[in-house]
Amino acid sequence: MARSTELTSYLYLYTSMSLRHFIHLAYCGTDFSGWQIQPNAPTVQEVLIKAISTIYNQPIRIVGCGRTDTGVHALNYFAHMDVPTSEHTVDDLKFKLNNMLPRSIVVYNISAMDTGAHTRYDATSRSYIYKMIFGKDPFRNNTTYRFDQSGRPDWDKLQAAAALLLDYQEFLPFCKTHADSETYLCDLQRSEWLKISEKEWHYHVKANRFLRGMVRLIVGMTLNVALGRVELSEVAEALDKQQRLEKAWAVPASGLYLSEITYPYAV
Repeated sequence: MARSTELTSYLYLYTSMSLRHFIHLAYCGTDFSGWQIQPNAPTVQEVLIKAISTIYNQPIRIVGCGRTDTGVHALNYFAHMDVPTSEHTVDDLKFKLNNMLPRSIVVYNISAMDTGAHTRYDATSRSYIYKMIFGKDPFRNNTTYRFDQSGRPDWDKLQAAAALLLDYQEFLPFCKTHADSETYLCDLQRSEWLKISEKEWHYHVKANRFLRGMVRLIVGMTLNVALGRVELSEVAEALDKQQRLEKAWAVPASGLYLSEITYPYAV
């Protein structure tokens, strides 16, 4: 069976006598082309689908709480699946999945849920962290962004650029070109930088939803402002007019983590 045909069958065929389960997991995205299944590239969704389908000896559909791009990590991620009700306990499933999955993916918990619960549509907020370090660290090449520009960003300007975003509701300037977004509206609830140490700074952002490539473009903008390459007034004008910045910078994916997903019910 061709790869694309095989993956399509895994996505769309599943048993009608089933119970919905939420999977709470985390993954290092270095070896994957993002979460969402693709015909010719390894993805987290594909690996999970193949593992759970092997356990049940039938195709099982798995739906994620959202997409992450190539190389992006997830400290907390939720996916749901509909599986036969009596074949395996949740503890049994967790044990088997962790034994089958690569070391870059861990399953923290599996919970039986109401049949209408949905990991993507029911999520009320999502949070990201972008980790930036100064200086070489051979053990974190794929899990942080090493700042390699000339000079160090101005901290006050960095914070001002991050805080400016909280005054807006539409974010076209920070959406990847050719994205399929129907709206650029996002309810941004947090946008700030934190100094973890003199050698490590983190950007934190929280919203009800995010546009394609949004966080990496925001981080690049704040750094450009802090380095004097873009004026804060230019950013405000782009947001007011909902037009793209002339000097847009999407920072590398290696430093980006999906850190938290919240739901209106216990998971």
